[in-house]
This record gives sequence, structure tokens and C-alpha cells, in this order.
Amino acid sequence: MASCVAFFLLLLSFSFPVNSMPLNNWTAIAPTSWINSPAIPVSANFPDGSVVRVVLLRPLNPAGYGPSFSVGFYCLSPCKSFFFSIFIVIVDKEGSIDKFYSHPEVIWLANRAHPVSENATLQLKSQSGLTLRDSDGKLVWTSDVGSRSVAGININGSGNLVLFDINNSLIWQSWDHPTDSLVMGQSLAGDQRLIASSSSTNLTEGSLYLTLLAGGLFAFVNSSPPQLYYQLSPDSNRAVDKSAFMTFGNGSLYINSVSEPIIDLGGANNIQYIRLEYDGHLRLYQYDSSNQLNVKDLFTTNNCAYPNFCGHYGICNNGQCTCPVGISSNYFKLVHDRQPQLGCSAETPITCEDVNNHLWLTVNNVSYFNYIDDTAFSRIDEDSCRKACLVNCSCKAVVYRFFGGNNSDGRCFQLSEVFSFENYEPKEPYTNSSAYIKVQVAPSSRVALGAILGFTFGALLFLLALMSIYLVWFRRGKEASDEDFIDQLPGTPIRFSFEELQVATENFTKKLGEGAFGTVFQGNWSNKIIAVKKLHSFRHGKKTFLAEAETIGSIHHINLVRLIGFYADKLNRLLVYEYMCNGSLDKWIYYSDGRDPLDWSTRFNIITDIAKGLCYLHEDCRQRIVHFDIKPENILLDEKFTAKISDFGLSKLIDRDISKIVTRLRGTPGYLAPEWITAVVTKKVDVYSFGVVVMEILCGRRNIDNSQIEENRHLITMLENKSKSNELLDLIDKNLGDVELYEQDIMNVMKLAMWCLQRDGRRRPSMSAVVKVLEGAMDVEASLDYNFVSSIPMNKNEVRQVDQSAPFLASTLSGPR
Repeated sequence: MASCVAFFLLLLSFSFPVNSMPLNNWTAIAPTSWINSPAIPVSANFPDGSVVRVVLLRPLNPAGYGPSFSVGFYCLSPCKSFFFSIFIVIVDKEGSIDKFYSHPEVIWLANRAHPVSENATLQLKSQSGLTLRDSDGKLVWTSDVGSRSVAGININGSGNLVLFDINNSLIWQSWDHPTDSLVMGQSLAGDQRLIASSSSTNLTEGSLYLTLLAGGLFAFVNSSPPQLYYQLSPDSNRAVDKSAFMTFGNGSLYINSVSEPIIDLGGANNIQYIRLEYDGHLRLYQYDSSNQLNVKDLFTTNNCAYPNFCGHYGICNNGQCTCPVGISSNYFKLVHDRQPQLGCSAETPITCEDVNNHLWLTVNNVSYFNYIDDTAFSRIDEDSCRKACLVNCSCKAVVYRFFGGNNSDGRCFQLSEVFSFENYEPKEPYTNSSAYIKVQVAPSSRVALGAILGFTFGALLFLLALMSIYLVWFRRGKEASDEDFIDQLPGTPIRFSFEELQVATENFTKKLGEGAFGTVFQGNWSNKIIAVKKLHSFRHGKKTFLAEAETIGSIHHINLVRLIGFYADKLNRLLVYEYMCNGSLDKWIYYSDGRDPLDWSTRFNIITDIAKGLCYLHEDCRQRIVHFDIKPENILLDEKFTAKISDFGLSKLIDRDISKIVTRLRGTPGYLAPEWITAVVTKKVDVYSFGVVVMEILCGRRNIDNSQIEENRHLITMLENKSKSNELLDLIDKNLGDVELYEQDIMNVMKLAMWCLQRDGRRRPSMSAVVKVLEGAMDVEASLDYNFVSSIPMNKNEVRQVDQSAPFLASTLSGPR
């Protein structure tokens, strides 16, 4: 009787009317229910479009604010349907959910396959535990409590949702039903999986999963059979059996709770969770003392090593996706022309009814993520590998990796489902890897194949004869000397034929952009995406062009766009560059096409990359190179937003013992240093232009913007005025979030920009000094001149000391990308 009275009092203390709940309530007593509607008191609509409606909330900070485990309805952006879930939100010191500097982090989903609509009902009953019904009354999800009677529900301080009985004994818990995440203290048993979502906008189960097997922790892509793409194995002396389990401890992952972890997560934190993402990455999320969410990849950071990065049949090379290409025919096409990461589809679907019309499409120098699976291959020679696949209709492709000087010592992987390949560069001699993809051809194509090949062969012989005559009789003299010259150059970039570049660019149809000197086209060469610049006009002869192409092609630095090759004849000049998928910097800092703003970390890294690229040109090259046209349009970004300087078209080679050069005014208005007025310039003109670009990155606008009111049109003039009135913070880009967190760092970089903008070039830092400041190895000059826009008088004697004979890099070699 006493226990019944005690429980009744407990029930009174935790019972609340429907849709009524104090903010810091983490327990509810049966029976009760919640209707999914905006009337739920604790709700939040986030700027990204997601919505949460909280029914239970447990702050982890005893003071009641900061990261908090929450139970309720979660709606993914764009909000159309809801999931009953556990998620983490940030509660501010005023007791409200922070909607502007964070977003909900979902760690568990109940109705993953069946989201519900508005007015769905969550019920807590003694006999059935938790049940979720959609607005039409249809049962969507229920907790399995058997015949036990439920007294209440609780979200504990570890993020575990539990149902308990009148004796406070556990009946059911969310930890026994993991979805894609583990919170600290939670274990994954041998019969359980973490299953990634289908995509960032689709939370249903996808094809990637993580499980515990006899050898350790394994990540698979679900196919028939499953294909392994990553594994974490314990030491050989620590056996893992079927009863094993993995526990996510504080800062580590353990198997069977042994003292030594299989992976050290790099530091303990009481607010951590791991999630298997839709892209296959296993990531650690942890909140720091300022409630910022930090992310660490526990698998490899190489995106090309993941099965779905380039979709089915896609080939990944440095984060770029292409389709397999045949010599005489294209058997695959992109699923979506503007989204190559979605993969490729066969032009003619392969069928088992017509095996006589199966051919091999050979793709050399590619590897496959499944190489790590020692159980997935057979040791047979290459021919036997292909034959075994041909007689097996379910086999779609084989990947063969061989070791040694012949193809008899290798591994044969037969694939029933083909995911992403990766471009392969052998790290050891006498190793190689190739893929043989089964493709379907029409019967008529095979009948006519012999005739086509015969005609093609004859036509090629005829064309070769004509070309030989032409080369022998009409291309002697100067052209021959040009050929001899380029053949003697060591380390020369790849020399393409015009036909190769026609094919690579699909006859110059995929236009990327156009500048003053040429038009840039996208191409595909050797399973790599390239950028081909076709120059409009050129002043120099072929021999000069070849020499200058060799000079530029010999320059290699991670922050300089690499020249891969070229083509030159009397009528054409073409340059082949590495392709930069994120385009030029101006697209990201001027917001001209509605792109999301770059965060501070990305902006700072871009500034550092530009500085290192210029430092290499100025100080580390065999010959000094001044760029003369540093501006955002000439800064290109790769898939990781690494910045690379392009366009040496205005560059000039300087001998190392010459301090100044004289040339005609060149560059872009708004980025020109004051000394251009006197026509006496040094490498410090690039330093000035760098300062302008840094200010544009910090302020999110062009230096000269005629759309602004009169006093705000010139950014550097505004900088001069604001520095004198101590109002520099007014200049910072309003789209840069969390400015107060990085205010000191931003101001330090702005002071560095002001040092670079000194009107007297002699007071500007060298680019090596700029790099040291950005790396924290030295400080900015203390006594700066804040008159940035005035020109300076030059000493006439300085002009007389200038050597004007330094050779130019031809401006025709490059232009704005």
C-alpha cells in the first residue's frame, strides 16, 4: 500500500496536461500524449528550415543551459514530415533554444522509414509503452514492452531514452535500437548495425552500414554480396567473437571493454557522439567549451576511397568524377550532366539474354575500394579472371591488381554491383590495377564492326600518308627548328595534338568562361577533368611560345594552378590546365549567384594559400616571377577550397640581382599599386594587390563597387577613413557568422592587409614575411601609414638603375579563367 501511495505522489509530481511542459523536464509519467503541432510549448524553427518540437529536454550543464539532449518531433529542411527522435540542441542562458548559431543534431530516429505529418500523436500508455500514430490514426511505430507495465519515460544524461516500471526498472531503451549514431557510453553489439542515411536530405536507411565481426569493426556497402570499404581491427592477440561488442567511451572506441582502444579519438569530452554519414565517413562530433561543434573524420579523409563518392561506375580522381570512356565509343553517360558525383549509367543496359554481344571496356590505372577485403578476391591470372566473369551473368565487372613483372601474380575481384573507381598511381614498381567493365553492344554493331575497322584502318593509312608528305615537304625550316628546340627541353609539359584536345573538349563545346586573352573549355583526358584555354590572339612566334610554355610548365606548387600541357601551330595556341571545380574566388566572396558565404576558417586558409603561392613566385622560383594581376578572378579553388593562383599572363621574369623593373601599365584597375603611376615597379606591386584581395575577402565586396553610395564606392578609401576613426569592425562582411568569436583574428589579418597596402612600396612586407605573420611566427609592423590611396614621389636615380632587358612571360600564355 505504501509503495502505491508513493508512486501516486510521484505521478502527480511529473504529470502535465497535453502539450504543456516546463523547459527542463526530462521525465513524463504514463498515461500522457503529445500532438505534433506548433502548439507544443518548446519549439524552434531554425534558419536552415529544420523544425524541432520538444517533449522532453535534459540540459547537460547543471546550470540549465548549453548542449541538451531532447526528445520530440524533428523535421528536416525543407520541412514536410516529422520524425520522433532524440536530438541535441543548444539552450541559451535565457532558457530558450538557440536557433541562430546552431542547428539540431539528430542521434536517434524511431520512425526512420515512415515519417509522420502535422497532428500526428505520440502516446505513452502503461500497457503499450510508446506508440506513434499519424494524423489519420495509422500506427507508425511502437516500443516493444511485451506484457510489462510502463510507469514512465525518461531521457537520461547520456542521451538514452528509457521506459521504466513502477520499481524504476528498465523496460525498454533506445540504445538497444541504434540507427546511424552512438553517444558516449553506448555499445554496438555483434548483431547490431549502424546504418547511414540515404542522403543529407533523406533520413531513410541507405546502403552503407557499420558492424562488428570477428576481425573487428567493418564498414560495408550493401550489395550482393556486401562490399567492404573500411575496417578497424584490434591487435592480433585480442580475439573478437560473436558475443563481442564495441563501446564508445570517453575519447575512444573499445571492443569488449578492454583497456586498450581500437581507435583513440584524440581527447575526452563529455559531449561526444559518432555518426556513420550518408557518404560513408564515420565522424566524431564534440562540443567545445563555447558550444561550438567540432568534427573529426575517423576513417580516411580521401573521398575517392568511398564507394558512393562518384556513384555507380564513376571514376574519382582528386575529388573529380568522370565516366569510363572507350576508344571508339562511349558506353556510359553521366546520370546528371551538372552533378557528376551522381555516377554514370550505361548507354545500353546489359542483359543476360544476349551474352554474345557483351564486350569488355578496359579502364587502365584505376583501383577499387574493395581491395582491402582479403576474402573478396581469387588468385588467378588476368585472362582467367575475365573469362570467369564473362560466363557469370551476375558479374558486371572485374578489377585485376597484379604484382611483379607479369600478370600471372595478381588478385581478381568480380563485382556483381559496380560502385566508384579511383584513379590509381602505383606506389611500388611492377604493380598495376585495371578494371574490365562488361558492356552491351547492339547486334548490328558487331556485324558492322569488321567493316568499320577495315575502313577506319584504311582511312588512317591514307591520312598518315598525306600527313607525312605534308610534314616532309611543307613544314621544314623554322618549324623544324622549333621542333628540335622543344624536344631538347627537360621536364617539358605534355605536348598534345589538336585532335586530342578536340576529342577531350567534345570539339570545344563545354565553355567554362572567357577572358581578355582566350576562352576556357572543360575537357576530359585520361580520366581527368581538364581546363583547355584557346587563345584569341598571340604576338610571339611558335618558338618563343614553346619556351615560355616550358617555363610555366616547370613551376610546381600546391598554391599555383598547374600547366599540364599545350598545343601550338601557326593558327592555334592552346594551354591545358588542371581543372578547379569550385571556380574563381570572386564567385564566393561577392555573392553574385547566391552561394553560401564562406566561414572564417575557409577565408583564412584561402588568404594563407594565396600568400604562399606568391611567396613561391617571388622568392623560391629559379627565376623570380611577378604576377602583376592578383585579383579574385585569378584565384581558383579546388574541391577542398585550396586556393591556387592562375594567370601568369601579366608576369615577368626578373633576374635575382635586379630589384626593380620598368614596364608599361598593366593589371586591373582597383588592384594597382600607387607606384604604377611612375612606371617604376617591383614585386611589391603584387603585395599591394594581395592586400586589396585580403580586404575584399574580409569585407565580402569588390574594392570598387559603383552600386554603393558615393562615399562607400572605394573599399580602400573606406579602410583609410575607418582606420582613422577606429571603426574597422564596420567593414567586416555581415554574412560572416560568429564574428565575435574570431574578432581578434580578423582584425590581425586586416592589419596585415594594411601593412601590404602601404603607399611606399619599400614599407610593404615581403611575401615570406606575410606568410610568417599568418602562421603566427612574427607580428605586423607597428607603425603603419594609414594614407593608403595617395601616390608617392619616386627618386629619379632609382629609375636610372633599372634594367629593362628582363624577358617577359608572354601575356598570351594565360588570361582570366
